Amino acid sequence: MIALWQCALIGYTFSLAGNSADKAAHAGAIAQSMRGQACRHAAKENLPDAWEDEMKNPRCRTSGGMYKAEVKLKVPILVPGVLNWPFHVKGNGAFPVEADRR
Repeated sequence: MIALWQCALIGYTFSLAGNSADKAAHAGAIAQSMRGQACRHAAKENLPDAWEDEMKNPRCRTSGGMYKAEVKLKVPILVPGVLNWPFHVKGNGAFPVEADRR
């Protein structure tokens, strides 16, 4: 049961990282100004506290007409918020940059 629970936590962390990166890339792509700040805020917005506290700063950038975000989260060991594995899982997201509507 412990091994199954740990596998579930690993899978959940991958899911959180991917979703967070998608939301961050979307927020950065549609922001009219301060794209990086919008991206970083969106990356943390819906994460549970145990994952948000250990998240590395998301990497947000524009590349070839796309706004890209990379989110790295640590995987908890058995109990979220207590102890984490020493590695990060990575989630990536990309969204087309919205043109300035002024």
